[in-house]
Amino acid sequence: MEVQRFLLTIDAINVRVGKAAAWLIIGLMTLVCAEVFKRYILNMPTAWIFDASNMLYGSLFMLAGAYALAQNAHVRGDFIYSSLRPRTQAALDLLLYILFFVPGIAALIYAGYDYAALSWRIGEHSTVTAEGPPIYYFKTVIPVAGALVMLQGLAEIVRCIVCLRTGEWPRRLHDVEEIDVVAEQLAQSQYVDVEAREAAIERAQDIERAARQRGLKGEEET
Repeated sequence: MEVQRFLLTIDAINVRVGKAAAWLIIGLMTLVCAEVFKRYILNMPTAWIFDASNMLYGSLFMLAGAYALAQNAHVRGDFIYSSLRPRTQAALDLLLYILFFVPGIAALIYAGYDYAALSWRIGEHSTVTAEGPPIYYFKTVIPVAGALVMLQGLAEIVRCIVCLRTGEWPRRLHDVEEIDVVAEQLAQSQYVDVEAREAAIERAQDIERAARQRGLKGEEET
């Protein structure tokens, strides 16, 4: 139970960070719409919006990495992996985490820290455009995102060890998915009868299960 609580705590941290980072989409969309309006309607393009948009998108992409790993949502070629037994999956995952994941992310954190520290020391600004915005804030995201991915990776390694011992994947913190939203919308619809609604939800769930049949390692409702 202590191990399970540890795993779910790390999942919860990265789920919250991922959800918080998702709000950057609002800022990114606002900047892009403003630039389109100013450039094509007012004929007054703004140079710094290009840099700011890149930084918002990059921050969102990096901070969502740990969230995606926590949700087991990274794309993988798993047509063979999904047919393996849990213990075999865990052994393969553990080997790959140790050989590739840990060294790679450790290098990212190490290099990213030096990269960000130098940027802060020199007060670095973007050189893509004249009088570009400061980018040391953006570069700080690199080691922070790397640390979050490493933290989640350690949790995944523990999951592999637990699965090797028990033959079953530990539970994973479950976040709301698109299929849940569809089911909720159908449940509240006044224009679909109960039988058709239940059939549609069941079909959607079958499609979702088939698409994600790769050993989701257990899920727990938030």
